[in-house]
Amino acid sequence: MTTLRILIAGGGLAGLATKLALASRGVDADLAERDTTPRDGGTGLYLPANAVRALRDLGLGDELDRRSAPVRRQEIRDRTGALLTGFDLSEIWSEVGESRAIRRSDLHALLGAAAGSSGVRLGAAVTEARADGTVEFSDGSEDRYDVVIGADGIDSAVRRAIFPRTGRKFLDQICWRFLAPTGDASETWVARLGNRGRTFLTVPVGDGQVYCFAAINSASPAAPAGDWRELFADFNVADLLEHAADAYFAPLHEIEGADWVSGRVVLIGDAAHACSPSMAQGGAMALEDALVLADELADGPVPEALDRYRARRSERVAFVLEQNHRRDKARNLPGFVRKAVFRKAGVKIIKGNHAGLLTRP
Repeated sequence: MTTLRILIAGGGLAGLATKLALASRGVDADLAERDTTPRDGGTGLYLPANAVRALRDLGLGDELDRRSAPVRRQEIRDRTGALLTGFDLSEIWSEVGESRAIRRSDLHALLGAAAGSSGVRLGAAVTEARADGTVEFSDGSEDRYDVVIGADGIDSAVRRAIFPRTGRKFLDQICWRFLAPTGDASETWVARLGNRGRTFLTVPVGDGQVYCFAAINSASPAAPAGDWRELFADFNVADLLEHAADAYFAPLHEIEGADWVSGRVVLIGDAAHACSPSMAQGGAMALEDALVLADELADGPVPEALDRYRARRSERVAFVLEQNHRRDKARNLPGFVRKAVFRKAGVKIIKGNHAGLLTRP
């Protein structure tokens, strides 16, 4: 097993987690990252309990506890702040464990330090890949591997080369992300819902900061003209919006494709199944991908291992995509209907959204 030559394309969360998972099984995989320095940007990330479980399975529990903040409760409110439903997360996740939140840069640093620098090539993007394991790099060089793992994100060059008909679908939503100081010491995830799909989410990440995510329905993936913060002027978040002048903007997309394996090439994370953030499962699915793929490659041979990986992940990922769609539909209900639904059955709905994620992948 240790003689396999494996290349991971992409040094984000999925790529670093996969390198770490393989290393724990005695495999020092190569990793090619297009950036010339390790990633240190980004805003925040909510880690639901299955993501925290995966990070603990990677051996990162103690460091995660040091760098992140616990999230013990969720609340859904209307734009004025009136409570629609609220619950302790232990009601949702049962014995899986706690949920946490972290600055994205801290999670990158945590994973990067654990994965190490052996075999890491910075400034070397994979520009072309073939099913036989041959890859071309941005510097013009070419190599061949026993396994090529496409962990290069939603705009994956590996996916474009291997699955040219699999593209991303705009979800008719755009969003802004930023960090803001807060005097609120609560351990509560709060989503405020308005009309036109407007959502303003806050999650404490520790050290007096809160991660803010603002989204709105849009027919165009482009940023609207003017100051976007005016779109949320009727929300009770003016103190937070004061710190959002340089917020990170992004249109939201989903990958339309049901297969991630071709020959010796396999896709993971957003390259395989980018999805709506409604369930906050993008990072969790990437971390689970890393663990499952490393497990299967440890049992070889390669073709069968990749087939087993695909079989183990397909149903779970499909469940998350389905629940995302349900959550987005609920978020877009007329205000009076949404209020009645969440007040009457909010906890039951959220439990159902997560029921398929309680067991290990």
